[in-house]
Amino acid sequence: MKKVADKTRVSTGEINKRIVRLQDGMQERGVDGALIIQKTDLFYFANTSQQAYLYVPSAGECLLMVFKDFERAKVESPLEEIISLGSVKEIPRLISSYGYVFPKTLGMELDVLPVNLYFIYSKIFKQSKIVDISTEIRLVRAIKSVFEIEKIRRAAYLSDKVASRVSELLEPGKTEIQMAGEVESYARSMGHQGIVRMRLWGCELFYGHLLSGAAAAVPSYLASPTGGEGVSAFVGQGAGYKKITIDEPILVDYVFALEGYLSDHTRIFALGSLPSDLMKAHQAMLEIQNETVKQAKPGVVTGELYEMMVSMAYERGYGDYFMGAGERRIRFTGHGIGLELDEFPFIAKGQKVELKAGMVIAMEPKAVFPGRGVVGIENTHLVTETGLEPLTKISDEITLLPIDG
Repeated sequence: MKKVADKTRVSTGEINKRIVRLQDGMQERGVDGALIIQKTDLFYFANTSQQAYLYVPSAGECLLMVFKDFERAKVESPLEEIISLGSVKEIPRLISSYGYVFPKTLGMELDVLPVNLYFIYSKIFKQSKIVDISTEIRLVRAIKSVFEIEKIRRAAYLSDKVASRVSELLEPGKTEIQMAGEVESYARSMGHQGIVRMRLWGCELFYGHLLSGAAAAVPSYLASPTGGEGVSAFVGQGAGYKKITIDEPILVDYVFALEGYLSDHTRIFALGSLPSDLMKAHQAMLEIQNETVKQAKPGVVTGELYEMMVSMAYERGYGDYFMGAGERRIRFTGHGIGLELDEFPFIAKGQKVELKAGMVIAMEPKAVFPGRGVVGIENTHLVTETGLEPLTKISDEITLLPIDG
């Protein structure tokens, strides 16, 4: 198998820094070893998404055990110790045979590990106490390296290109799903990986949401202020068969996923014009965004930012429509982003995490009006030592497109 292209390969130094930071967290918790199996975490610490098991001791070198495909994992991962694995039952023996002290306390990703698999690992590691290591992993992943930031910058640049393309494709009479297919094809041609990974159980996303008028305000199960009718009850979200018409807000909320890394981005379009009250609501969402950008600096508690944004929405008369309508509207206004769409930190009710330089957050103040549509904004921002740097650059204003003829 050929070597992995330079643009997708992570250096040994980069991987080692990530592992050391996790090991520091493990030592603070008294965790002797961690077994990482979740796809995104495995890619983060081993630069492969093959079916494999990464054993991380509290200090020293890691052991990558690969079930399928071994040869591919050897090419993709810069780790030194990579071995073939015939059965998950062999893992304890392999850990001991490679000189590791058998873990009395074993960390696993219990936030995403299915219960049946937990029972299997409990039997395999019957001499170990299994504890949740997911918070430590997610806190490590929340701080992006220079390497990761450059990946996200590139994804953000391509998010802007996708938004720019929308104006060329929008026509009255097209269905949402037709329009979405054209936009997504353009994104794919620029290298969009297709899969948008989310950590939350039962949540999944295909590129994002392209929704028009009242359909954009149709709620769904998704942890998002927008839902959409979708093409069937089985999907239950996203673009549907509604035809795009003039004088209605068209929401384009897309994730660009490039070489693993994500950028989240929302812009509002309209064919013709929009009612003045919707234009005013959009401006209010921009005011909330812009004030949050001023206030969001390292050391600021994310839950306090959330309360500020909610207060601003109520002050402007949009509290009942902010981030959804009704009792089940979501209780966050932004989220971390990286390899997954729902990373730490969350700008959410009750959150105590402080912003730190190197975090990347997607901030998305939106107003949802049942029966009418959605206005608002979303941009991906880098937390720097002095505050937030927006990585998506295209205008935040509503794009009003003239109607031919």
